[in-house]
Amino acid sequence: MRIALHTKLRADRIEEYEAAHRDVPEALTAAIRSGCATSWTIWRSGTDLFHLLECEDYAALPASLETLPVNIAWQARMAELLDVVHDYSAQGTEAGLPVVWEL
Repeated sequence: MRIALHTKLRADRIEEYEAAHRDVPEALTAAIRSGCATSWTIWRSGTDLFHLLECEDYAALPASLETLPVNIAWQARMAELLDVVHDYSAQGTEAGLPVVWEL
């Protein structure tokens, strides 16, 4: 399945956010892959971030990451940089952007 998400950066933290994503911990990327994600791409337009994930089951992916220490540390770091963070709750897994058109 594919899911698109929207988060929002703090305007004064763009460079830190991009720097963090040049050095995502290998343990985190391995955990994301073992949660059955095959790809995750993030685009930035100003302070708006658009994520496109491909995975087997999006609701299962955040659940598989939720209690992992590497993810908890990463989410704490991202919370310092974002105005709108990703919602790991059950409602958050239903908060994907709706598809309007597809070729």
